Amino acid sequence: MSPLEYTEVELPLIEQLKQLGYTHKTGAELDSERSNRGSVVLEERISKTIRQLNPWIDGLNVDKVVKQLTTLRSEDNWHANKDMYDWLFGEGISVMQDLGSGKKNHTVQLFDFDNVEQNDFLVVNQLSIVNASGSIRPDIILFINGIPLVLIECKSPKVQVDKQLPEGVRQFERYLKTNDKLFWYNQMLIVTSRDRARIGTIFAKAQHYGLWKDSYPLKLEELESQRPQDILVAGTLRKEVILDLMRNFIVFDGKVKKLARYQQYRAVNKAMERILTETKASKRGGVVWHTQGSGKSLTMVYLAMKLRRQPTLENPMLVIVTDRQDLDDQITQTFGQAGFPNPTQAKSVADLQIQLQKGPGATVMTLIQKFKGNEENEFPIISESSNIIVMTDESHRSQYKGLAMNMRKALPNATFIGFTGTPIEKKKRSTTGKFGAYIDKYTIEQAVEDGATVPIYYESRLPNLQVKGESLDELFARTFHEYDEETKEKIKQKYVNDQLLLTSPDRMREIALDIVKHFEEKILINGYKGQVVAVSRTAAVLYKKLIDEYSMGNFETAVIISSGQNDEGELADYHISKEEEKKLIKRFKQPFEEDKLAILIVCDKLLTGFDVPIEQVMYLDRPLKEHTLLQAIARTNRIYDANKSYGLIVDYFGVSRFLDQALEIFSSNDVKGALHSIDDELPRLEQRHRAALRFFDTQKLSDFERCVLRLVEEDVRSDFDIAYKRFAESMDKVLPSPKAERFVNDLKQLGTIRQMAKSRFSIEDGMDISDCGEKVRQLVHSYLDSEGIEARDPVSILDVSFKEEVESNTLPETKAAQMEHAIKKEISVRMDEDEVFYTSLKQKLEELIERYKERQLTIFELLEQYDEVVGKIADKVSGETSSGLSYLQEPYYNKLMEVCEAREEYELKELAVDLQEFIEGKVSPISDWTTKTNFKRELTSELKIKLLKSKMNMDQANLLTGYFSSLAEIQYGEK
Repeated sequence: MSPLEYTEVELPLIEQLKQLGYTHKTGAELDSERSNRGSVVLEERISKTIRQLNPWIDGLNVDKVVKQLTTLRSEDNWHANKDMYDWLFGEGISVMQDLGSGKKNHTVQLFDFDNVEQNDFLVVNQLSIVNASGSIRPDIILFINGIPLVLIECKSPKVQVDKQLPEGVRQFERYLKTNDKLFWYNQMLIVTSRDRARIGTIFAKAQHYGLWKDSYPLKLEELESQRPQDILVAGTLRKEVILDLMRNFIVFDGKVKKLARYQQYRAVNKAMERILTETKASKRGGVVWHTQGSGKSLTMVYLAMKLRRQPTLENPMLVIVTDRQDLDDQITQTFGQAGFPNPTQAKSVADLQIQLQKGPGATVMTLIQKFKGNEENEFPIISESSNIIVMTDESHRSQYKGLAMNMRKALPNATFIGFTGTPIEKKKRSTTGKFGAYIDKYTIEQAVEDGATVPIYYESRLPNLQVKGESLDELFARTFHEYDEETKEKIKQKYVNDQLLLTSPDRMREIALDIVKHFEEKILINGYKGQVVAVSRTAAVLYKKLIDEYSMGNFETAVIISSGQNDEGELADYHISKEEEKKLIKRFKQPFEEDKLAILIVCDKLLTGFDVPIEQVMYLDRPLKEHTLLQAIARTNRIYDANKSYGLIVDYFGVSRFLDQALEIFSSNDVKGALHSIDDELPRLEQRHRAALRFFDTQKLSDFERCVLRLVEEDVRSDFDIAYKRFAESMDKVLPSPKAERFVNDLKQLGTIRQMAKSRFSIEDGMDISDCGEKVRQLVHSYLDSEGIEARDPVSILDVSFKEEVESNTLPETKAAQMEHAIKKEISVRMDEDEVFYTSLKQKLEELIERYKERQLTIFELLEQYDEVVGKIADKVSGETSSGLSYLQEPYYNKLMEVCEAREEYELKELAVDLQEFIEGKVSPISDWTTKTNFKRELTSELKIKLLKSKMNMDQANLLTGYFSSLAEIQYGEK
């Protein structure tokens, strides 16, 4: 751990938690409470809590509960974590006990959710946990009632900015591999460098860790600090918040464990506050406006779960309303996958009326269309209960006509909460007018800033056959200007419409070819997929034919359109069932290397409520207006992987002229950043280009060796890496536009310098520039090939070509830099083979570098010394030893010498031989011994006994047991 990591990150976080009422102990101080150094739970604290919160329970049952919590058996870590969550925060653990009326099952309370101060909150730093797989020492663990629920990994603020989070997540993955039991209990994972802090869950990738930018209900101005770490701690780890988050804001959605984002937590609790404090039904509701892609469906699930658990609401009936069958299916599936009990879909108008009569505890999913009366009978009043909460998804679309009136008439005293990504604010159609004041807002710009969604860029590619800058109305007016207004209107209504212009065969061929070229060059090359939106079903079918013809089998397309009763010929050929449509959508969601279905062609389907993160582009060739336009373009804004930094709308119709109209119905602040022109990226591209070039001021980019030497220092190289990736990201957005052409040569040369630096300085991903986008990767690699430059993966110092590789450099400084980094890399890779030996070499290397900096060595003397270090590593790897022991025995001897300095050398040699031969004899007959937990546990136990018998004290024996167990896996594990 670096000093900065401890003083600037870990200690301030602990101090903040102490101020919040946590007790603090170091790992060493906590050891006395643990039964052994491998224990990850504090059994005495668990037992004490159970007795305090369950005064009725007897000692035998206390022991049973503790045993159940500590000896979980599940098929894998995922199920272990899910099962434990259910015991801790779901259905709980039950025990049989006679409380005076015979033996019955009683649920054991493990946390006091109502009086949080009754729980035991403990923060522990640097706790060593040792088992047969080795030793781990997480920076910070939070225990509540003796259970390790939160892991926190601290990173130095000096670590490269874009590597802080990924390195922290990789550390969690290493902990999981070494000690999976710790992750049975884990509910939240936090990575922080104080100025950057994010929170996630088990198995989450780095890009899915979320910011926490609000300390709600505590106001930000009430915090002493506005640093991201301090806000995250205040927003998630305060006593009353952390238990609320774990109990009500975690769901297992399929194979993903999801923790609420800060805007979801805030919205749900604001809604709860309004429902619980307002007495009139009309004031208890309101609107949750969270932009498209920010997780509205899950917010509804979180709210539903919390409503169910609020005692004063007496288990209200929940009614979830949508306006389209696919959305009804989707939200029902979301509730079901999240573990919500028994959501029931209303099958018909009559079935809905039956479902609404069920009363408290029911969860009814329905389409708004099922609130339809008939000509003879008005829709009846079904329930006058005030204990009904109605949540309406996409409430901007469906709540302004007779169906909504029927719904409110059927449930006159219900509370109505509207969830929308695009609310409408018009006199005749106002979302807040129908539902009440806003409960919470989360805007487009906030979502992009937080990384919850990616920004959407707009590119106009109007074909020549459409008059640029002129709408259809203007075109018509010019053509028929000699006619009077009444005649012109009749002609227009009969003969001229959008479809007539948009389905011109020549125009469609031109656009289809442009789509194929654009898609292959800009989207598919990076592995993403797209949609084409046609003006009619007939046009959709024709676009499929043309795109399939021009794509030459490079990718597949599919048409998903509504079926008409009178469809004949080609339209009838594209009728598909609901199941077939679901299969196509499932295929579309797969990575391109797994399924070549890359473009869906639609007319009016899949424009809203269609959540497919792999989609990056939408090709628009039909008019869309108001909220439909904003919802459609948002299909491209979902987070997918680390490289998807934007969504793209390619406009062949000219919908941009409708965008201003669409935005007029919103507050300008709320829709700021809805759509960016590709041209908006050009100033940023120029700035990023200059930032990348500044590292080589006064130096020609074509002099690669001297440019590479500018990057010898790790912090400089890291800064350049960030600058280059930003430059490449902007180029990825603008390419293949001619507007990017003047930057291409510098991009190639800077990319070459970056590649060569990675090769020279032994950076692991030496040939991997996929983080800059496939277009950029191909440009750089083509340039390398054309210039005859071999920027290959770093060469090991043990490779026969290493000396030749070093000598290919002209400057002695470059030779020394390459040798230094190659030696560091080899030491790092081999450290686990003999930690003592390689640590001494690492110290020697650092000493040489320091002496050279202080001019105690010339560059040529430094090169000679580096040659000696390389020779020592080569001898070690070839099996030569300085101790006279075998190469397998020497690492045991070296470690014994380090730990037992007072012992005689010959004693330790004998012990090293004995230990190595013992381990070899135990593990050699079993090829897969490293996967057998019981065998490893037995081996560890026998190792410790041997060490204790050899007159080691307990601390020495524990340390050496973990070390030698890990060493055994290095020497005898699967290669």
